[in-house]
Amino acid sequence: MKIEHIAIWVKDIDKVCEFYRKYFGGVVHPIYHNPAKQFTSRFVTFDDGARLEIMHRPDIDHVWPVTSLQSDMLTLGHAGVQAPRRDTRDRMFHVEHLGFAHLSFSVGSKGEVDRLTKQMYADGIQVVGEPRTTGDGYYESVVLDPEGNRVEITV
Repeated sequence: MKIEHIAIWVKDIDKVCEFYRKYFGGVVHPIYHNPAKQFTSRFVTFDDGARLEIMHRPDIDHVWPVTSLQSDMLTLGHAGVQAPRRDTRDRMFHVEHLGFAHLSFSVGSKGEVDRLTKQMYADGIQVVGEPRTTGDGYYESVVLDPEGNRVEITV
């Protein structure tokens, strides 16, 4: 058994597909559009067969950006929902939540983790975790894709 694909709702399909193509070598497939459901998607396939489905529907627009910081609390989105602030990374685009936390790409070596992270930083990609060895032994960095999804770059 294997995971067939992972799907991500996004606002800008082309921008997100280009990120995964440029930095991780994904092959972007033709766009699919279902006008009756106002649904659009594209698959991005990687060398090992893994696939992402990058999806958009105009009624799915519920990113909860941080709208204010008050001591140890965050105010999220238009609803004014309050959530505890865990650390400075929460300020970027999101707050930790139940569900999928990140995608992880193995790039083969510590040197490639360092090189790719440095390239992304120079290109204006938000780096939220500098290259380091984690407590469980992974050498990784963490960046945000164009829609604020966490992406780990690891050996």
